[in-house]
Amino acid sequence: MTLKIERIYTKPADMDGFRILVDRVWPRGISKEKAALDEWFKTIAPTKELRQWFGHEPAKYPEFKTRYEAELDANPDLNKFIDLVTTQAKNGNVILLYGAKDETHNQAVVLKDYLERH
Repeated sequence: MTLKIERIYTKPADMDGFRILVDRVWPRGISKEKAALDEWFKTIAPTKELRQWFGHEPAKYPEFKTRYEAELDANPDLNKFIDLVTTQAKNGNVILLYGAKDETHNQAVVLKDYLERH
């Protein structure tokens, strides 16, 4: 199994896997057909308040990561999400999709790292 991340606005680089959108808000301008999703798990995304505070400012990323991991630890849907990823991983790749422009400083990067450590 390989856990991957991919920006939803780019042409799908990898269709060989279970594709999960991990944004709380549907990506603007993306149709459901173009998204080619298997699942949209919006409750695993950062809260609106955390997302707005972060504002995708790279300087805030270390603190964002700490706060988002704390949200994940307290998220009542975390086990359901981990079960989904684990189940799908038995069949192949799992691809976490996100909409942020910054490919290095976003919640999917934090989430992938979090899942790999747990």
